[in-house]
Formats: sequence, structure tokens, C-alpha cells
Amino acid sequence: MNRCWQDHCRQTIMIRSIFLFLDRTYVLQNSLLPSIWDTGLELFRTHIVSDGAVQKRTVDGILEQIERERNGETVDRSLLRSLLGMLSDLQVYKESFEERFLTDTIRLYAAEGQSLMQERDVPEYLHHVARRLEEENDRVISYLDQSTQKPLISNVEKQLLGEHMAAILQKGLSVLLDGDRVTELGLLYQLFSKVKGGLPTLLQHWREYIKTFGGEIVGTPEKDKDMVQDLLDFKDKMDNVAQGCFNRNESFINAMKEAFEAFINKRPNKPAELIAKYVDSKLRAGNKEATEEELERILDKIMIIFRFIHGKDVFEAFYKKDLAKRLLVGKSASVDAEKSMLSKLKHECGAAFTSKLEGMFKDMELSKDVMIQFKQYTQNQSEPSQIELTVNILTMGYWPTYTPMEVHLPPEMVKLQEVFKLFYLGKHSGRKLQWQPTLGHAVLKTEFKEGRKELQVSLFQTLVLLMFNEAEDFSVEEIKSATGIEEGELRRTLQSLACGKARVLNKSPRGKDVEDGDRFNFNNEFRHKLFRIKINQIQMKETVEEQVSTTERVFQDRQYQIDAAVVRIMKMRKTLSHNLLVSELYNQLKFPVKPGDLKKRIESLIDRDYMERDKESPNQYHYVA
Repeated sequence: MNRCWQDHCRQTIMIRSIFLFLDRTYVLQNSLLPSIWDTGLELFRTHIVSDGAVQKRTVDGILEQIERERNGETVDRSLLRSLLGMLSDLQVYKESFEERFLTDTIRLYAAEGQSLMQERDVPEYLHHVARRLEEENDRVISYLDQSTQKPLISNVEKQLLGEHMAAILQKGLSVLLDGDRVTELGLLYQLFSKVKGGLPTLLQHWREYIKTFGGEIVGTPEKDKDMVQDLLDFKDKMDNVAQGCFNRNESFINAMKEAFEAFINKRPNKPAELIAKYVDSKLRAGNKEATEEELERILDKIMIIFRFIHGKDVFEAFYKKDLAKRLLVGKSASVDAEKSMLSKLKHECGAAFTSKLEGMFKDMELSKDVMIQFKQYTQNQSEPSQIELTVNILTMGYWPTYTPMEVHLPPEMVKLQEVFKLFYLGKHSGRKLQWQPTLGHAVLKTEFKEGRKELQVSLFQTLVLLMFNEAEDFSVEEIKSATGIEEGELRRTLQSLACGKARVLNKSPRGKDVEDGDRFNFNNEFRHKLFRIKINQIQMKETVEEQVSTTERVFQDRQYQIDAAVVRIMKMRKTLSHNLLVSELYNQLKFPVKPGDLKKRIESLIDRDYMERDKESPNQYHYVA
């Protein structure tokens, strides 16, 4: 067939060359006459190609060659190019060849898609699809007509991808994401973006994956201690996928944010509390593993996760409590990092959110100035004290509330406190000072057999240790009545002195816990390689009670905020229906509330005569001025 066509073309060119003048002048002047070349094509089409048997056998042959090539055999591409060029020139390409070719293609790839989806895993399947698409594109360039490209490629994509989208994603998306298979994820996105409805389906599955995976991180109480680090790692990983594999697609980035927000708030309050503690661990002085820049980067990442949290007041309460400890025990890693974190919170939640935290820093700075003045004041006193006193003056409203505890201080300490009180109230009349012994700490000079040491201890530890200046041996009861320290606190203090790493007291009988009948004596044999030894203050550790009381305080504050918001709205509107009031409250409150809780607060305000129900319709409320 090809030889016959080549001969015909050669001979037609020969005839045209001989009758060139006729073709160029006479034919051009008579618009109804075809050129010699067109006449030659017409004759070939009528007498040879239009013959059913010839056409069928030719096209069958071409399709068979293409099928063999698809199965991996080598075929003569120039022969195919020549014959398909012939069908194209004769304008029978579409009806004689293309329709059958596309039907064959659909049949082949439908079967291939079905079998390979079962046999191969998803990464392998994706690479196979990409290779097939490349081969088909190559076919178009090598011998098919350009017009075939669009229908051919879209049919291949439909059969290999479109039909199996859900199966590919269910079977493979989590495998790819878990295994961090960046190349295959990029390929998946690229392939799905070509198929109708591909990206929305991928988006849906990606969102579900994040919710499920994140839900496990947040919802497993056993993993709480690693929760924040796991969240940060997970967020990094998902960011990399969205940036590197999903072409920074806006909708994917937004879906990720929605999914994070959904699963983090599935478990209220705990993530907020743990994020605050995580920040605390990073900002503490013990944290030397990160440089300033790294710390800054970590804080930025934490802020991204912080944004997803609804109950930011829980974060604030725990952050405030930890910040107070860092500032008061001088445990902050760097003031710059602290200030940087504050400015981030301020930027995120507004100045009202951070005003108390900023007040805490201001108190610390003012206390330093007061101490300089106090030192000058004491130097001018007639009898200078042997003890050096440093006082932090804390404004009550800014700091967490600490339960006041009465303890028996040694007379020289009490005297110093009085001196300071006279000095301070002399400068600021009308203020009231309340001492907080729970937060105090001291440095004690101690004589052991090995020589002198300095002990860095809490005030409670100090009171216990000072007793051993008077005698060698005391029972728990004696220590309790002499120091006045509350029982639970005293047991913790004695435990830290006699059962910890640095045992400056001996306990008999020996044991890990302090029991009622135990006796303590001074450990003269104590040895340590350091000169100044820090005896871990149990007060730096957060107790369960503290944690519960912080959370309770947040809930208490929330009640007040709801009450205030209801009164504010009612005062402005005078009369409102229940539904409108509730929707207005949801707009104003910055933390999640259950409708039942709102109802309770409204009832409580009605009981206290801030508002009343309408006599006619109980769903209407009136403000009571």
C-alpha cells in the first residue's frame, strides 16, 4: 500500500512538472477546476482508498502495528507516519482511522487500568500512568495527526486515572504522606490536575487525612508530653507537601488550615495548656540547645499552631503562670526571646491580651530600681544587716494569684522585712504589702566536713535548714510546729532535702517518701564537686492541684466575661429575642461556649435582676435599668 502511494505521488509530481504552465495559469484562472495535484489525490481516493476491503486491511494493519508498539515491540514508525499522512492528505483520516483508533485505545487502557490497580501499589501505578502518557504524546509527535492528541490523551487519563480516583486515594494517599514520598505526591497532584474533578477529590481526601492524623496526635492523652512537638513536625511536613508537591495551591493551603483548626479544637483546652508549657520549656534558662535565631524560628512555628486554638484564654492563664515562675526564679533564657514572644502574642491577639504580661515585666524592672534605692537606704542605717535582701514588688492584678501562707520566719528576716516595709511605704503611701513566702528563695552558706558550700534553696527549705543551727536532730512534727509550713508543702520540702540528689539532711528510717514518724539530722558527710549547689525546689514543678486551679480560674473568668457581654448587649439593645442574643454573644466571645452554658448565665442574670423575661413571650428579654 505504501509503495503504491509513494509511486502515485512521484508520478503525480512528474505530471505536474510537465504541465506546470497549464497548472499555474489556465487552472488558476478557472476557479472551478482543481489543480493537477488535487485531481491526482481525488483519483487515488476514489479508485483505491475508498475500496472497502483495501481501506479495512490498511487501517487494520496500522492499528495492529500501533498495538504491538504499545505492548513493547519495535515497529517501523516511518511506514506508519507515511500511511497516516496519506489518510490525512486524502481527508479520510478521521472517519477511516481515528474513530477506530480511539475505541481501541479506550478498550486497551480500561482493561490495563483495572488489572494494574489490583496488582500494583499506588506509587508504582502512578509512575506507570505517567510513562503511558509520555508514550502516547510521543506517538502524536512521531506519526499521528496533531488533531488526535487531545481526544487520545484525555481518553488515556480518563481510563487510567479518572475511573480510579477514589481507589488511588483510598489505597495510596496515606501511604505516600506517611512515607514522605515527595516525588510521587508531586506526580499525583500533576496527574490529578489533568482529570475532571481530580483536584477537588484530592483536596477532600487530603483534608480528611490531616483531620484523622492530627486527631490522633491531639486525642491520645498518653502522648500529651510530645503533643506540641508532634504537631509542629506534622505541620512542617504538611507545609512541605503543600509547597513542594501541590504547587502552593491556595485551596490546599486553606484546606490544611481548616483541618488543623478542626482537629485541634476537638479536645478543648488541653492543646492550649500544652502549647503554653512548650513555650515555657523553650524560654527557660535550662534550654541551651537552640541559638537565638532557632528559638525565634520555633516561636514563629508555635504561633502558627496557636492561631488554630479557639480558647486562647486557657493559653494565657498557663503562659502567665509559667512566665511568673521564670521571672521570679530568674529562670528566663533571654529577655529578648521573652519580649519577642510577647510582641508576637500582642500582634496576634491585641494589646488587651498581653497588657498583664507586659505589666509583669514592668514590675520586674521597677523592682530593680527599688532595690538600688533600698541598698542605699540600708547603707545609711546605723546597724547594717548581715543578710542581703532582694525584693520583687508585684502588682496584684498582673500576676497569677498565689495563696498566702503564714510561716514562722527567723527574727533577723522579720526585722529586714520591717525595714523594707518602712522604706517602701515611706515612698508610696496608701499601698499595701503582702509577703509571699511560697515564692521566696535564698543562698545559704554551709559548713560540711569537706569544707564550705553554698546552697541555693527555696525559702521553705531555708527555714528547715536553719533549724539545724540550733540542734542536730528533729522529727517531722517538730519541724512543722517550728516553721509553720503547711503539711503537704513541708513534706515536699523535706523530700527535696533528704531524698533527692543532693542530700544535705539524713532521714531515718530511709525511704523515698516522708512519713509521720520520720526523724531528720544534718548530713555532715555531704560531698559535692560544685561549690554552689542548687537543691531542686519542688515549687518549680507544677503540681496537679496547680494545674486544676489554673483551669478552674479560666472557667471562672469565662463566666464573668459571658455575664459582662450579655449585660453589654442588653444595655445597648434594651429588648432582644433569645436567638438574637445568643448569636450576638457568639460574635463577641473569643472562646468556644456551649449553648447550655449561655442559657445558665442568662438565667443567673435574670435571677439577679439584670434583665427579665417578657410577660407575653418567654423568648424575649428586657434589660432592667
